[in-house]
Amino acid sequence: MTGLIPGIAASQPIAAGVKNIVLVHGAFADGSSWAKVIPLLETKGYTVKAVQNPLTSLEDDVAATKRIMASMEGPVLLVGHSWAGVVITEAGSDPKAAGLLYVCAFAPGDGQSLEDAAKAFPPAHGNTAVRVSPSGFLTLSSKGIHEDFAQDLLPAERKVIAATQGEWSAECTTAKISKAAWKTKPSWFIIGTDDHMINPELQRAQAKTMKAITTELRSSHVPMLSQPKEVAAFIISAAQKL
Repeated sequence: MTGLIPGIAASQPIAAGVKNIVLVHGAFADGSSWAKVIPLLETKGYTVKAVQNPLTSLEDDVAATKRIMASMEGPVLLVGHSWAGVVITEAGSDPKAAGLLYVCAFAPGDGQSLEDAAKAFPPAHGNTAVRVSPSGFLTLSSKGIHEDFAQDLLPAERKVIAATQGEWSAECTTAKISKAAWKTKPSWFIIGTDDHMINPELQRAQAKTMKAITTELRSSHVPMLSQPKEVAAFIISAAQKL
């Protein structure tokens, strides 16, 4: 019997590579953004955990990610979406991180912040939908979620994202990492060609700088929700190489 991902049997044991996968969500989201990918990976025998980032600071999100890594037996593949690309770039220096996989993400270099990493290319249109609260937290307008964040999802799914989005501290955008883990760890990158939140050209440039194994999907900013089978298959291919 074939599995959910073409070419991989549902009951097939993991023959080689890393068996633990840690999924790290980005801004305006929570761990449920991986809800469609998790069962696909678990069906193949992987141990999967999704971090619940507090989104209050880079330090807090890195700490949350490291706690999850520490709870797992053996090395892990870190997967980061969007803002979480910054998080895994910092947290990935942890000895338990065997590799890094970026999904429509930012990937700063040594001593860089998200803003530093992004400034080489024009911002994507969806950034006009960002709103800042008096307390200094960022959210996306409902229009922004429907038209720029998750435009390739069904309307009902977009409404859930709008209702459950996490507030993200504006301070995160200027927080600088120390050393970029992708300089010493194997890296992979999923580029969303219809991403309205992070310029696809920025994604391509980052992937090239990192010398990451790269795939492109015709997707919005959230391919793990719009194309979960393709995202899961790419994650598995990375895990098998570690």
